[in-house]
Amino acid sequence: MELISNYKERKEEIRSRLKDFKKIKGNKLFYELCFCLLTPQSSAKRADYCIQKLKELDFLNNKINPVSILKQKIRFHNHKSSYLLEFKKNHKSIFEGLNKIEDNKEKRNYLVKNVKGLGLKEASHFLRNTGHENLAILDRHILKNLVKLNVIPQLPKTLTPKKYFEIEGKFVEFSKMIKIPMDELDLLFWS
Repeated sequence: MELISNYKERKEEIRSRLKDFKKIKGNKLFYELCFCLLTPQSSAKRADYCIQKLKELDFLNNKINPVSILKQKIRFHNHKSSYLLEFKKNHKSIFEGLNKIEDNKEKRNYLVKNVKGLGLKEASHFLRNTGHENLAILDRHILKNLVKLNVIPQLPKTLTPKKYFEIEGKFVEFSKMIKIPMDELDLLFWS
């Protein structure tokens, strides 16, 4: 299977990247969650560009309206600007609450409930990128790979929470079957 040989080639690189995620602390956590708020229907490259600009302006500590920064690069920039501002206002209490939760799936549900603009995919993305494991980031790229590998029959038209958890379960089972941890498989699909 081509997937297995690709994994063997990239395994150390993938594991190194996952270890790097576990080192994210302090203000980097704030900006990582901001990044995840910007990614829906916008490329990671464009979202990262905006986050770098916000960091340069010290968005966390200064009174800045992010609309002008997001306007040229991010779809739905007005909504996403309001999500960033609301998260900025509440980030300390959100992170305090998050730190009290042990289970990663409970952490994800907490984030979805408490951070406006963050869905299951984005919450999973944030948690994976901050060292948490065993959460599927079901973006179109991953879903297409799961269809290609016959893990799911077709791309879902919509991704309701029920459908998300159903596909995540199939992803978990597939990763166990081929003996590649799900977090590593996710990065393998992206590599």
